[in-house]
Amino acid sequence: MTITGDPAQRPSRTSHVPNEGTAEAAAIERARRDMLNDARPRRRTRIGADVVCEALIRQGVDVFFGYPGGVILPLYDVLADYPELRHVLVRHEQGGAHAADGYARVTGRVGVCMGTSGPGATNLVTGIGTALLDSIPMVAITGNVPGALIGKDAFQEIDINGITLPMTKHNYLVRDANELPRVFAEAFHIARTGRPGPVHIDITKDALQQETHAEHPSDEEVVAGLPGFRPNVEGHPRQLKLAVGEIGRAKRPMILAGHGVLHARAWEDLQAFAEKTQIPVAHTLLGIGAMPEDHPLSYGYMGMHGWKHVNRAIQSADLLVAIGMRFDDRVTGNVRTYAPYARIVHVDIDPAEIGKNVAVEVPIVGDAGRVLRALLPMVDAVDPAVRAAYFEELAAWRRESEAGSWHGSGAWRDGYLSADYVVSRIGVLTDHRATYVGDVGQNQMWLARYAGFQLPNSHVSSGGLGTMGFCVPAAMGAALGAPERETWAITGDGGFQMTFQELMTLVQDEIPVKIALFDNKKLGMIRQWQEIIYAGNYHSAHLLGPDYLKLAEAFGIPGRKAAAPEEVDEAIRWAQGVDGPALVWFEIAEEQNVFPMMPAGKGLSDLIEKWGGADE
Repeated sequence: MTITGDPAQRPSRTSHVPNEGTAEAAAIERARRDMLNDARPRRRTRIGADVVCEALIRQGVDVFFGYPGGVILPLYDVLADYPELRHVLVRHEQGGAHAADGYARVTGRVGVCMGTSGPGATNLVTGIGTALLDSIPMVAITGNVPGALIGKDAFQEIDINGITLPMTKHNYLVRDANELPRVFAEAFHIARTGRPGPVHIDITKDALQQETHAEHPSDEEVVAGLPGFRPNVEGHPRQLKLAVGEIGRAKRPMILAGHGVLHARAWEDLQAFAEKTQIPVAHTLLGIGAMPEDHPLSYGYMGMHGWKHVNRAIQSADLLVAIGMRFDDRVTGNVRTYAPYARIVHVDIDPAEIGKNVAVEVPIVGDAGRVLRALLPMVDAVDPAVRAAYFEELAAWRRESEAGSWHGSGAWRDGYLSADYVVSRIGVLTDHRATYVGDVGQNQMWLARYAGFQLPNSHVSSGGLGTMGFCVPAAMGAALGAPERETWAITGDGGFQMTFQELMTLVQDEIPVKIALFDNKKLGMIRQWQEIIYAGNYHSAHLLGPDYLKLAEAFGIPGRKAAAPEEVDEAIRWAQGVDGPALVWFEIAEEQNVFPMMPAGKGLSDLIEKWGGADE
């Protein structure tokens, strides 16, 4: 018999189905679980899957993000025996990797994600690459086919170790359960020590099922077992003295604060050092939050779409003290014209970064916090009056820069909604104390420039890899990592459409992320480049999207639309009042640009501040 039509009208196979949520339904569910537990043989042997759970608990893991599959099922089979571990079932493994990333960024702890073999493992790759380029501590766990089938093109077999080798600090293929305690202890140590980064552990199915009595090593045994891994964390005394000399002679110094300051949890050390030496602080995209932006010495965001006054100050400086940043191309532009008058002191825990992109006069290899604490008693306190003329010039540049930056495309003059205004209002209405997660593109730059960050680790963004689709799943992890703060996902319609399946994860796991969706019906940054660099050839930049309110409703998330400036505050406050996730659909001006802009191949002195009549 073929049954069609309304499922509610189909014949029932049971005589009575209790209503969901009733006491009767709950009692039946408890009885069902008890029956299954009684029927299931009690495991008295310890297997590899148990070791994995034990290791996660020993490393302080309380939540991890995964998606099950055939070869990883032995681990899922024992998860119920470890209630200390919260498993979040994501809707795509990439979302799990980004969620682990977001969790790690706000907590400073190692994020954990998991997938099965084959496509489950390859779906993690983008998230692992994102973590590598932003130095995020992560452990990615995958299952693999039984050891006897490796290399035989078994179902869902792929050489995931070969794939992840160039995008991890280290990776492991474990074929023996007795190796699991050591491997997990080493993996977490490597991921968080020195320059943080992702580590991948691939485990064969038979290793997960194998009985083992192997014990977990102590921290001392882990360190002893890695004789070649000894990151240098203390700055060399001779280099510290050279740095002090450079600082003492400088008339126009600048501090460039990068992500390393946050990794080292050195924001208080940075502030104390800046105040004693009276040196203004600029920050990279990932260095946002290293110093409160309302601090008198906080000068702002640098680089391709950074503030004009910040880039101007760098170009006129006679000394740059770069701490925990890598002088990437979005910061420097053309290195031949970068900071032409400046000598450079470069502090970084990774010696490979020093001198890689720009020549430096004083290299210091070490942890940002330890180096700053070592330098603080060595430098002389500077009277602010000594730098009065310098500070007044910087202040004048800042006034000029900020006065001319709130124009977007000029659409606000006609009553259209501009994204910079929305971001600034989200910042104000959250008292600049939320966690703000950006996607990639114009929304990322608007967030970096206008939210007004006050707290460390409150800004989450994919910097090095520039991963569209990062925002919503990363916000999911960030909200679980810092539940005491509101979490706002600031995303464009392009990035949102890549990973919005995680809306269902937000609902199922009751994760209260507030989503600000900027809809300009364009791939905004692509359209901006096509307008300015490719003579208005807008091929493939127009982006159709669904009715986002209906989409949110389909997932069970309350939604609201705002299309005019006077609707913004009410919409933000409405989202804040929702108990759980919420989505605000901001219909912004379709041709709003982010200025200033440093074209590719140009330098910080070649910023485009406006384009054509529409942006004047």
